[in-house]
Amino acid sequence: MEEVRLEMDAGGVARIALARSDKHNAMSARMMAELEEAAETVAESDGIRVVVLEADGGTFCAGGDLAWMRAQFGMDRATRVRESSRIARALAALYALPQPLIGKVQGNAFGGGLGLISVCDVAVGVETAKFALTEVKLGLIPANIGPYVVHRLGATQAARVFMNGKVFDGSSAVGLGLLSSAVPVEDLEDTVEAEITPYLACAPGAVRDAKRLMRDLAGEVREQDVVMAIEALADRWETQEAQDGIAAFFDKRRAPWVDG
Repeated sequence: MEEVRLEMDAGGVARIALARSDKHNAMSARMMAELEEAAETVAESDGIRVVVLEADGGTFCAGGDLAWMRAQFGMDRATRVRESSRIARALAALYALPQPLIGKVQGNAFGGGLGLISVCDVAVGVETAKFALTEVKLGLIPANIGPYVVHRLGATQAARVFMNGKVFDGSSAVGLGLLSSAVPVEDLEDTVEAEITPYLACAPGAVRDAKRLMRDLAGEVREQDVVMAIEALADRWETQEAQDGIAAFFDKRRAPWVDG
């Protein structure tokens, strides 16, 4: 793998790291395929008891890769749906992990980065990180990640950030339910270790069964919701708003709906 790093230690801890720090860990087609592969490898590893999702560099995930987005701009609907599904499959593979998944958010997360956080069972971030669902500023919608974000936050909290592109900080992310805690940068590693350690004192089979039961009781993200979201995004790509917004973004000018 080139854009994702997978490390599994003898103590039962796996770390899946986004490894495109030079691109602010933006989501590319390759990264999504490698995330899916890494998650499936971990899921099949009986010796792994807890998983950490983290990222290299100063940014956790900047959202969609610009080159990938530009390529999708000229695709037909069927091809765009297929490309879009790459994100959905990667998120689904992480969400389906039988082991607890802990997010370690060391920097900013935008767009799809919030989807990655939302599939974690627990997510710890730094206080200084910034977050936003920025898709609507481009005339698009947070569709592929939408089922997981809404499931994580609930409709009431999601409504505060889902459709306004608002930037919020680590403290607000805790209040929304996106992060479990927000800590100073120097405390992040110790805080994540404090989340990992209790699992290693529990029966691994019981932990997996408890996660399964929790999901059954709370209700899971449904496949039909994911499919619906993908189709909704395909519809949105075909609107004049989306065409104007994306063109304005790449031309480095204001979208038509921005005042001034």
